Amino acid sequence: MSNNSQIVNLIEKGTKYCTSLTEYKRRETTSVNIGDLWMGSQYPIRIQSMTTIDTMDTIGSVEQTLRMVESGCELVRITAPSVKEAQNLENIRKELRNRGCNVPLVADIHFTPNAAELAARLVEKVRINPGNYADKKRFETIDYTESSYQAELERIRDKFVPLIKICKEYGTAMRIGTNHGSLSDRILSRYGDTPLGMVESALEFLRICEDENYFNIVLSMKASNTQVMVEAYRLLCKKLDEEGLKPYPLHLGVTEAGEGEDGRIKSAVGIGTLLEDGLGDTVRVSLTEDPEFEAPVAKSLIDRYTHRAETTTLIPAWKPANTELSEAFDSPINPFQHFRRATEEVAVFGGHNVPRVIADYSQAGINEHDDLKSIGHFYLPATDKWAMNDLGADFVYSGQKPASFMLPMGLKEIVDYKIWSEKNCPENLFPLIDIEAISKDIKLHNSLNFIAVNIDNLKPEFISILSSLRKAVLVISTNNTHGMPALRRFFFELISQGIKLPGVIWRQYDAMSTSDFQLFSATDLGGLLVDGLGDGAILSVPQNTPASEFQNLAKIYNSTAFGILQAARTRMSKTEYISCPSCGRTLFDLQETTAMIRKRTDHLKGVKIGIMGCIVNGPGEMADADYGYVGIGKDKIALYRGQQVVKKSVHADRAVDELIELIKEDGVWFEPAQNVELADML
Repeated sequence: MSNNSQIVNLIEKGTKYCTSLTEYKRRETTSVNIGDLWMGSQYPIRIQSMTTIDTMDTIGSVEQTLRMVESGCELVRITAPSVKEAQNLENIRKELRNRGCNVPLVADIHFTPNAAELAARLVEKVRINPGNYADKKRFETIDYTESSYQAELERIRDKFVPLIKICKEYGTAMRIGTNHGSLSDRILSRYGDTPLGMVESALEFLRICEDENYFNIVLSMKASNTQVMVEAYRLLCKKLDEEGLKPYPLHLGVTEAGEGEDGRIKSAVGIGTLLEDGLGDTVRVSLTEDPEFEAPVAKSLIDRYTHRAETTTLIPAWKPANTELSEAFDSPINPFQHFRRATEEVAVFGGHNVPRVIADYSQAGINEHDDLKSIGHFYLPATDKWAMNDLGADFVYSGQKPASFMLPMGLKEIVDYKIWSEKNCPENLFPLIDIEAISKDIKLHNSLNFIAVNIDNLKPEFISILSSLRKAVLVISTNNTHGMPALRRFFFELISQGIKLPGVIWRQYDAMSTSDFQLFSATDLGGLLVDGLGDGAILSVPQNTPASEFQNLAKIYNSTAFGILQAARTRMSKTEYISCPSCGRTLFDLQETTAMIRKRTDHLKGVKIGIMGCIVNGPGEMADADYGYVGIGKDKIALYRGQQVVKKSVHADRAVDELIELIKEDGVWFEPAQNVELADML
């Protein structure tokens, strides 16, 4: 059976993967004990992270663990790539207990069953990767018969059962953690590089556990591609239910999310999307930063749902008009495979156009040329010309305060309908019209009209009005605390009613930290974009922001909008770095190297570069990358083109230079902008 036909069969059986698409409810799970810590739907969502110190450095590992616990970690994972590291976990654990720290420890295992069996006797939990626990990846495609495939499963059983028996004897928990980047050749040969392959990789091991009556298990489906990650977790929940397997707790994480703003946004697009639907029982945010900085980010994501059920305005249950959908739950979209919602092309919106970014200047106005620097448009007085960087906004909404000068050609202006009509309906301005005004006999723009739709109080009769509109883009907003599902519910209604107008998502938040804003907006917009819903984004600076702060916030909000589109894989506007969070296996200074590579390549719009600390997940997690930089030994780097090694054992001192030479060989390289005046502005 082909991969596509397997997906089709799943859709024909329904699309249920969570308790509700409209009401916030945690998915009910079994309870798992990890030492004295309990995990599952009856308990708070737990926070965890992973050490980056060499596991053989006992005191260094202990002191870093203490910092992580102080920052909010409730579990701490430590890599055990061989038996000697697994053995040293005992020393780390003893020293922690001597210092009064009882945090449960998790041994991270790849390739070495012997290390897992030893660690399971020493710490509270082991994490195994089904892609490499009993397999060595050779990147081979094998044509298995049914009997030969079953023989492989028996081989896995023989290697895996001893670990299960030890875990049962010692009361040790286990995470079966699939990584998109390290699927076995066997899984890839049968299921392909797909969410279904990720799920089946875990289920092969899970079925053996249940046969052995071992249930103290947590599951994960991690990927660096947010679309793949979200689809895999959803599909896992559905398959567990269909097969009558227990509803095990879920560990959520995006692998190789990166650093700073990009890492936070990418993590939120993946993790936040699942949390919105009540999925997830523990969170690890993977940043290319010290691990004590990860827990506060995870906590911010989790805390948003502590009182979600009590603060949500009721969203009408989804009742599909499409008779082919058999249940009230069923979604009109495929939640297990990304397809963009079909829309009409209106000017540069919808159709095959990338999603657009609209900057909201309605409270500050556009008074000087320099006001547009924050959204990527730069006036060059010496040449009396405009320049634009990769994060140049496509439109600016100036409300009732239109710009007092001619805007650059790459930026179009939107004003309130009243202003537009008072100016005799000019062609170079575009009106924003409230949905309630559309029912009146008003003049519309010949090519592009923006229709403001707040879905909280939308009357049913307005749906028929939307059906009759042309040359219109919907600007959709909500004040509901459960905002992403409320907006999704409205997009479902548009699909059900056959309304193909493009839709821009408009979100505004109260004043908060930059990190929380990035996390919340990435969840709310990213959760829609990964499902193919949304043709643009507006992120409005909080109301009553002081004039002295507006430009700085506008820059952050504009950059965040582009970052969300990129993290959701819907618009590539800058260089993407797929970098792992570092661990005890890392063979070079990952943070320093990532910063160095970024400094020299961040002008290569749309190019994806993987930066991996070791070979464990490197080639696989770089599946989407154009180029890869992977540690293979002390001061030794392998350079990749896609998943193919092209330069082996390059010394670290010259590896970045050779990476750039490789990019140049492919004709992808171009020199950074040499315009000094523009460089100064940037």
